[in-house]
Amino acid sequence: MKSDIGSSEDINLIVRTFYTRVMDDDILAPIFVMQNFELDAHLPVMISFWEGILLDLHSYKGNPVRVHQELNTVTPLLSAHFERWLSIWTATARHLFEGPTTEEAIFRAKSIASVMEAKLSAG
Repeated sequence: MKSDIGSSEDINLIVRTFYTRVMDDDILAPIFVMQNFELDAHLPVMISFWEGILLDLHSYKGNPVRVHQELNTVTPLLSAHFERWLSIWTATARHLFEGPTTEEAIFRAKSIASVMEAKLSAG
């Protein structure tokens, strides 16, 4: 039986595993490559983001909508990108963990993808 997400170490594992998969993905990796993406700088930000959502540890400082709006002007983010992002996140979460917090991570990712896609398509 797998454990549930319950610590900063768990968030670190899921985020790092997720981005390893994203950077190998035919649909998502090109977006990061085109942006000269700095994975080592991005990982602590995303770990902090997910710690806030799932563990109520609030060290994240940023505006993810603004960041993605800027990205969208250079590389349009399409429904296929959001679907793949969510698919990889869900598969990663369920591969590593199981339990209520894991399901919350998936639920929140669905919500984030939906809101982000709606905000970007609205301009």
